[in-house]
Amino acid sequence: MGRISEDTRARNEESVRAAMDRLLRGDPPPGGKCDLRTLASEAGVPRTAFYAKKNRDGTARPGPYQHLAQEFERRLAALRNAGTVPDPRAAQIERLKEANTALKTRLDQRDAQLEALKDFKQRALSQIAAQHLEMERLRERAAAVGNVRRLPSGRAGSAPYGSGS
Repeated sequence: MGRISEDTRARNEESVRAAMDRLLRGDPPPGGKCDLRTLASEAGVPRTAFYAKKNRDGTARPGPYQHLAQEFERRLAALRNAGTVPDPRAAQIERLKEANTALKTRLDQRDAQLEALKDFKQRALSQIAAQHLEMERLRERAAAVGNVRRLPSGRAGSAPYGSGS
């Protein structure tokens, strides 16, 4: 005969089943998870009652509420396989992991864009410097020849030289 009466065991089983339903419905207590530890504390039974025991001769015997722990694990696995996560914290952790992965991807893309823009800037500055040097070289050459005249600079509101306007 066990240490608790059949009435107490039946009340404890009812309490465990009620706590199991609350947890699997997604209503854990503050700071609790959807696990055996929280189930035991919500039901008011010792957590060790969910695990197998050993007799004095070393043989194993089931814990008093081991069948309820197996039922809880089975129902929890079924919910997870169906795509439902009854633990809001676990669901939040999964969402945050996915968001973190997406943000890392975006950051890598932005880093690549930034590097491409830095390369483009460097090439553009090099081209501008090369064009400036070429213009100076052409000006020096034109000045050395002596038969090239500068055109008058355009004034606001006046048409270019020789446009007929």
